[in-house]
Amino acid sequence: MRGVTILKAEDDKTRTLNAHTMMAYSGEAGDTVQFAEYIQANVQLYGMRNNANWQLSPSAVASFIRRELARSLRSRNAYHVNLLVGGFDTTTNKPHLYWLDHLAAQAAVPYAAHGYAQYYCLSILDKHHHPDISLEKGLELMRMCHDELVKRLPIDFKGLNVKIITAKGVEKVEL
Repeated sequence: MRGVTILKAEDDKTRTLNAHTMMAYSGEAGDTVQFAEYIQANVQLYGMRNNANWQLSPSAVASFIRRELARSLRSRNAYHVNLLVGGFDTTTNKPHLYWLDHLAAQAAVPYAAHGYAQYYCLSILDKHHHPDISLEKGLELMRMCHDELVKRLPIDFKGLNVKIITAKGVEKVEL
């Protein structure tokens, strides 16, 4: 039987792909790290080859990741990785969030959670999220999710790594 375990309290399962895009990943331990490093290196390589000032949009990054997941799914060694890809598109000045699973399904979503946290947080996000939410209200919503996880998750909860993506780039914030 497998249950909820914590291997490392300080483990950060996110990667910054470019100045305005990042991904969060979960899944099999070896697959997640290898796939995340592969995607990060290829997105950064694309930026270096083309123009350092022009980067892939979040939707282009999500499409690239989906294609790589589909390609690995057709091979004998598929990646068992679930991803959230978020970013701020500087051409349209709009935020984007994409959910991708290990079967290469992709969906644009207004909010998301994965892992065991989704069982506790999605109902809060369903109730309190709206399309025109401000950054302050979004952080308040994250605090509500954090409090729910502390109260109901059946493990010694170590906390959250909260990162926001704005027109200025990716920054880590404390709740």
